[in-house]
Amino acid sequence: MIETIDNNAKLRSDVKKLGNILGEILIHHGGMELFNKVETIRELTKTLRKEYNQETYNELKNEISSLEPPMRQYVIRAFSIYFHLINIAEQNHRIRRRKQYLLEENSYQKYSLEDAVSRVKEYDLSKDALEEVLNDLSIELIITAHPTEATKRSVLEIQKRISNILIQLDSNNLTKKDRINLEDSLFNEVTALWQTDELRHRKPKVLDEVRNGLYYFDETLFDIIPSVHEELELQLNETFTDHKFEVPNFLHFGSWIGGDRDGNPNVTTDITWTTLNLQRELVLKKYDESLVELMKRFSQSTNRVEVSKELIESVVKEEQNYLQEEERWQIDSEIYRRKFAIIIKRIREVGKSNVGYRTAEEFLNDLLQVKNSAEMHQPLNHRLKAIRRLIRQVELFGFHLATLDIRNHSGEHEAAVNEMLRAVGIADNYSAMSEAEKQATLQNVLTDPRPLLLFEGGYTKETEEVIKVFKMIRNAHKEFGKRSIEVYLISMTQAPSDLLEVLVLAKEAGIYRLHADGTVESDLHIAPLLETIDDLIAGPKIMKQLFEMKAYRNHLEKRGNHQEIMLGYSDGSKDGGTLTANWKLFKAQQEIHNMAREHNIRLKFFHGRGGSLGRGGGSLNTSILSQPVETLGDGVKITEQGEVLSSRYLLEDIAYRNLEQAASALLEACARSRSSELVNLREKEWEDAMEEISKYALRKYQSLVFEDQDFLTYFNQATPLNEIGALNIGSRPMSRKNSQRFEDLRAIPWVFAWTQSRQMVPAWFAAGTGIESFINQDPSNLELLQAMYKKWPFFRSTINNLQMALMKADIATAKEYLTLVEDQNIAQRIFNTISDEYNRTRNMLLKITGNSELLDHTPNIQESVYRRNPYVDPLNFLQVDLIKKLRETDQPSEDLVTEVLLTINGVAAGLVNTG
Repeated sequence: MIETIDNNAKLRSDVKKLGNILGEILIHHGGMELFNKVETIRELTKTLRKEYNQETYNELKNEISSLEPPMRQYVIRAFSIYFHLINIAEQNHRIRRRKQYLLEENSYQKYSLEDAVSRVKEYDLSKDALEEVLNDLSIELIITAHPTEATKRSVLEIQKRISNILIQLDSNNLTKKDRINLEDSLFNEVTALWQTDELRHRKPKVLDEVRNGLYYFDETLFDIIPSVHEELELQLNETFTDHKFEVPNFLHFGSWIGGDRDGNPNVTTDITWTTLNLQRELVLKKYDESLVELMKRFSQSTNRVEVSKELIESVVKEEQNYLQEEERWQIDSEIYRRKFAIIIKRIREVGKSNVGYRTAEEFLNDLLQVKNSAEMHQPLNHRLKAIRRLIRQVELFGFHLATLDIRNHSGEHEAAVNEMLRAVGIADNYSAMSEAEKQATLQNVLTDPRPLLLFEGGYTKETEEVIKVFKMIRNAHKEFGKRSIEVYLISMTQAPSDLLEVLVLAKEAGIYRLHADGTVESDLHIAPLLETIDDLIAGPKIMKQLFEMKAYRNHLEKRGNHQEIMLGYSDGSKDGGTLTANWKLFKAQQEIHNMAREHNIRLKFFHGRGGSLGRGGGSLNTSILSQPVETLGDGVKITEQGEVLSSRYLLEDIAYRNLEQAASALLEACARSRSSELVNLREKEWEDAMEEISKYALRKYQSLVFEDQDFLTYFNQATPLNEIGALNIGSRPMSRKNSQRFEDLRAIPWVFAWTQSRQMVPAWFAAGTGIESFINQDPSNLELLQAMYKKWPFFRSTINNLQMALMKADIATAKEYLTLVEDQNIAQRIFNTISDEYNRTRNMLLKITGNSELLDHTPNIQESVYRRNPYVDPLNFLQVDLIKKLRETDQPSEDLVTEVLLTINGVAAGLVNTG
């Protein structure tokens, strides 16, 4: 077995090593005065954590309030950079642990593909049933650009270099000279981290965000995604030796960056088109690199091997058609290199001339032709891995790299359709119609082949822009392939007409085509986004009406009777609290799934999760396993937001591990659902319990957030909400309409502000009241909840996320923020409500789990939080002190604003999942 103590000792050694380097750098840049100041503050906060003492507290407050520039900024940066170093050390530790598992014989790491396949074997499925499981597997991960990822690219690149050095230092084969060189390089990289500005000097533009997203494809995802497929195929074929499995492409990445228009006026059709071009440029560059390498390897001569006649004929013909004499490979017998010269030329001309491939399928066919010929003279048991990998990459990424989803608000579509219908005399005021009248009007339009659009336009600028988007989608399908944009998402879907309006707009652009003979073509999935608690409750009824509507079913039939539905975790949590929102999401999936099955519709649920616990955050595998198991066979789609991108996909080994965990969880769950030994994974009694708990929790949550007239004042003043707006972390405004209303505030700054103040209200508030009220109904209900925690993945995930939220929250530190509230009566009253609920929730969680402390079941995470807290506290104390100064000054200095933003950045790095 793996020695946990030894593992943790190595982690602590890395943390100490990096901390010592940082200490040397502090002395160099700020002298012993800076070093001693940081040490004094650190020791005081550690002492306070062990045991509160008023004298120590006063001393700490005095140390912080007496700091002056530039020393104050140095102190803030010292603690912030320490967190970046801890994050690197912990990621390196994950890599180390994974490698130790791989070295152990007969030891599988949990949620590894090897572990999953071994479990699948126990279910004793037939080979046909297992093939069906594999064919049904589908995971789509969608990177988004409205996160709280505050880390600059240059800082990420330094972090990656530090990580690589730490990995090399783990080697047992280093000479003394090697180790000295690596230690020097490590010192230099930490020095560079200290000397690099961590704050962006301007707000990122959409194309900056696009390039940031592409960075992960370039650095890790292009190679890691095929590796996951290859490993699963290897494990299956080693475990089931009497059958040869070919694993289909089940793991895909998509993007919202450059396509998400909801509330972001900066995402124009030109920006979306440029995004598609940038994606194509990157994937073609990656193909080019692979082809050049393959050309070196395929040196076989027709004097030594027999190649296919088809290949020879194609080379002779294509050399004439595509290559100048000087571009051809000059050795006639090296037929594969002659073929690769043609392929490379055509790849380099994609989108530039007629020589270039028109579609990825043409490129794929050429690669298959090479592979099939080469395997004629290859030993049967030894596959050609390099070209097979490139073939899989082309199948996965095409010429589009990542499918780009388009999203917009339902109100934008309604306004455009209203204007279009008025212009052709169909309806004077479509928007004022009842829902039934809207549906009837739209169905008539969808069953009439004649267009609505005026030839000369004549619409408002807003409507012209909406129409332009759909025309752009049609053109993108022609230029980049239909996989480039497959889904159109509708924010704030509240009725069937919201989807019908988009279908009408698609019809007018030629994406949905109705021919004179009644036949239909449809090239775009239309997906509702159910966000609020009310929308989640209404969701099943909305979809049932659509599934029973002939015009909509015509569209679905041409989309393979496949319907995608996005579930928003952020707004539901903001409206009803995390516990109620999660339960309503679970129920909505159950009900819509069952109803869709009755209509022979396959659903894919798209989970709009954030990185933070208040927005559905958590590991990929627990996110998957916490869903109703019956919905997993149709595939899973999940957003990847905020610092999740860098924490999961910056390093190859970590990226592989995260994707492996997701794939293994889905594989096992889908196989288990088909097993004859399948037990009932949910009792009705459990669901009834959740319904009761949810009702009590919702009442408690809304009594504070919506019914307390002073709550918004408290939130605005007791958190750094307004200061966050100055942190250049996203291209999108903080509110949808630049208003101060709670309804218009985006869920992301809502969660981020609470996280900064260590209250973490969205991630846990009201859960304790919900659970306690249920237990008070009947003492035996506690035993019921304990059984649910042990046996029900959804409930276990919910409880564990609540534990994590409470661990990262800190009521003692949060109390510091009360000094920012102008009316202390309001501050004390609302804080007491939050504090009481915190203690209640903590007590309830410990009763359910049987733990003596939060997160006892995950000691590594528990130790990580304990390790970080004494270093986050100073940043919180400094943040409060600086915000107070900032708010008291009409024209604050640039240095003061910078210092506040540095504390925000530092706290985000310290708490990790904040986005």
